[in-house]
Amino acid sequence: MALRVEHDIFLVRQRGREVAAAVGLEHQDQVRLATALSEVARDLLQTVDGADVTFAVDHDARTGRQLLRVDLAPTRPLPGGRYEPRSGAVARLVDMLGVTGHGGDTVVRMSRRLPAHAPALTPERLAELRAELASNAPGTALDELAAQNAQLINALDEVRSQRDELAVLNAELQETNHGVMALYNQLTEELEETNRGVVALYAELDEKSAQLRAASESKSRFLANVSHELRAPVTAIIGLARLLADSASDPLTAEQARQVGLIRSSAADLLSLVNELLDLAKAESGRLEPNWTEVDLHGVFGQLRGTLRALSNRPEVELVVEEPPAPATVRSDEVLLAQVLRNLLHNGLKFTERGEVRLRAERQDDRWSLSVSDTGVGIPPELHERVFEEFYQVPGTTRVGGTGLGLPYARRLVTLLGGTLELTSEPGRGSVFTVVLPAGGV
Repeated sequence: MALRVEHDIFLVRQRGREVAAAVGLEHQDQVRLATALSEVARDLLQTVDGADVTFAVDHDARTGRQLLRVDLAPTRPLPGGRYEPRSGAVARLVDMLGVTGHGGDTVVRMSRRLPAHAPALTPERLAELRAELASNAPGTALDELAAQNAQLINALDEVRSQRDELAVLNAELQETNHGVMALYNQLTEELEETNRGVVALYAELDEKSAQLRAASESKSRFLANVSHELRAPVTAIIGLARLLADSASDPLTAEQARQVGLIRSSAADLLSLVNELLDLAKAESGRLEPNWTEVDLHGVFGQLRGTLRALSNRPEVELVVEEPPAPATVRSDEVLLAQVLRNLLHNGLKFTERGEVRLRAERQDDRWSLSVSDTGVGIPPELHERVFEEFYQVPGTTRVGGTGLGLPYARRLVTLLGGTLELTSEPGRGSVFTVVLPAGGV
């Protein structure tokens, strides 16, 4: 199309709207393209006396969609080779508006992408559209003015409808804001009340914690004092019973010897309980401090082997102490470590009627695993943690004796040495107590 006089502006606008409708642009995009085209045409008519207008269909390589392109080739060069629309809103009506080179000439180009659902424009379809558009007679300026007025009325109706919707939304938003503020105030009050309750609860917990610490200290002092007070008379009873049973003393009847033996056995059990209570009180009060040294496991295992074999009075139970693998050194407290292993071995010998009790050591990276296994009756899984509670004994084992303090004390000592004491056991399959210690200490 040729743009030479003002009447051509109406024709270009009309033709632009028709082309936009033919290629599949939606109604709003048709109006936008036609409006932008008329504005640019008016500018070019006033500045360079007109232009030649060409409509074409291109392919957008970036999005893969087709687009409608309009080129306006000025009848004479643009001032400075640049073009800026008088209205800044024009560029927002299309996807692209700018100056580009085309066939050696400078043209003003605008484009609008076609909707994704628009039918593909094949060469055959484009030929049909050209024929249809060519057969359409151009309208008059009054026709185009009427079309513009109709479009303006529709736009005003949409603006009014949107304004009404916006007013409703604003009212709803204000109501929502009032509700949110009311909820916020309510939550703030509840949070402040909750905070006051939490502060009061913390104060009560601190008080209870102080009371528990005082009770624990009192219990530890009581156990220590009672243990010290009981050791002397119990030791005296054992000594007197030993004197009564001594061959140098007056001979005893069989019944008297049996009763003296019961006295010595009961006193020995009582002394063992007193010693364990005293050890447990020391551990709980934190007065036990490990003496960290490089402990040779060969020496510890040899000492345990010799000591406990003398205590093993059941020929049906074999005590096996394996030699630890080299280098058999661990940074720990030799006395406390030997006490833990002795306790575990003694328990194994006491609760195993036949089979073996075995002590073995295994080095795993930077940790030592010292395990004491037996072939006793085993412990049900639900009681694995309870056996480490003070004074607890597995049902059915009370006839063997014991105080229920050995394992809790052993676990406390292992924790003090920086390790863990673990139990693996099933009824009828024996038990395995494993002491896991860091090789380099804590």
